[in-house]
Amino acid sequence: MNIAILSRNSKLYSTRRLIEAGRARGHRVRVLDPLRCYMRISPGEFSIHYKGKQVADYAAVIPRIGASITFYGTAVLRQFEMMGVYTPNSSDAVLRARDKLRCLQLLARQEVGLPDTVFGDNPDDTADLLALLGEPPHVIKLNEGSQGQGVLLAEKRSSSQSVIEAFRGLYANFLVQEFIREAKGADIRCFVVGGKVVAAMRRQARAGEFRSNLHRGGTASEVELSVREQEIALLAARTMQLNVAGVDLLRSKRGPLVLEVNSSPGLEGIEAATSVDVAGAIIDYVCSSALKRKRRGI
Repeated sequence: MNIAILSRNSKLYSTRRLIEAGRARGHRVRVLDPLRCYMRISPGEFSIHYKGKQVADYAAVIPRIGASITFYGTAVLRQFEMMGVYTPNSSDAVLRARDKLRCLQLLARQEVGLPDTVFGDNPDDTADLLALLGEPPHVIKLNEGSQGQGVLLAEKRSSSQSVIEAFRGLYANFLVQEFIREAKGADIRCFVVGGKVVAAMRRQARAGEFRSNLHRGGTASEVELSVREQEIALLAARTMQLNVAGVDLLRSKRGPLVLEVNSSPGLEGIEAATSVDVAGAIIDYVCSSALKRKRRGI
C-alpha cells in the first residue's frame, strides 16, 4: 500500500517511527512536507503537486501537522480527502481538536468531566469572569498553544487579572481554568487508535513546575488505567471524531477530567515509557481501514 505522511521533518521521532513501521510491513511510505504541496481546485477536479510533480496513487495519508501550520496543513489534508484518499483524522477533526475552546464545548455537551473553564473578551467583564470560576490558583492558557507553551499558573486573583490583561494586549484568545491541586502536577496521556486505548503513561512535572509536558522536563512512566478512565478517553476521541488521538486526563476528586485531546500526539514519550509499538498500531489501523474503504467502493 502507498502511504503518505504529512510532516515537515522526516527525521522527527514520530515521523521516523511511522516510516519504519510502514516499511517493515511491506508498505511504500513517503513523507510530504505540507508546505511544499500545492493544489489545483476546479469543478469536480482536485489535484496536488509536490516539488513539480503530481501526487497520485496514495491509498492513505497520515497527518502529522504542527500547530504553527494548522491552516495550510489542514487545507492540504482536505485536498487529499477530496481526492478520495483515506485519512484516520479528517481535516475537520484536526481543526476541532486544535481549537481548545471548541474542543471543551463539544466535550461538555457529552457531559465529559472537565476542569471548570471560563472565556470572555471584554476587559470590563474580567472580575465577574473570574468570580464565575472561583478562587485561585487559576490556569490561564492560550487557545491554540501546544507542548505547554502559553500556559501559566496564577496563584492570586491580582495575578490572574494581570496575565489576562497581558494576553488581551497581545490580542490572543485564551481560556481560564480551575487548578486541580490534587493532581499534584501529574496527568495521564491515553493513546487512542481505532477506538482502543493502545498505551497510557503518567507524566509527572519536575519540581517547581505544574506543567507535566515532557518538553518541559516532565518524566513519564507506564500507568494502568481504570475502566472509567478508558471509557472517558474513548468518549473524548469519539466526540472529536479522531481515530488517532492523545487524550490527556487529570485524576481528580470528582473522577477523571479531560485536559486536552491532541490530533497529532507524539510517539517518543509513550513508546519509551510503555515499550508499546504505537507506530505499528497506527499503521495497522490505517491500512486496515483503507482496505475496508476500498472494498466498499468509497
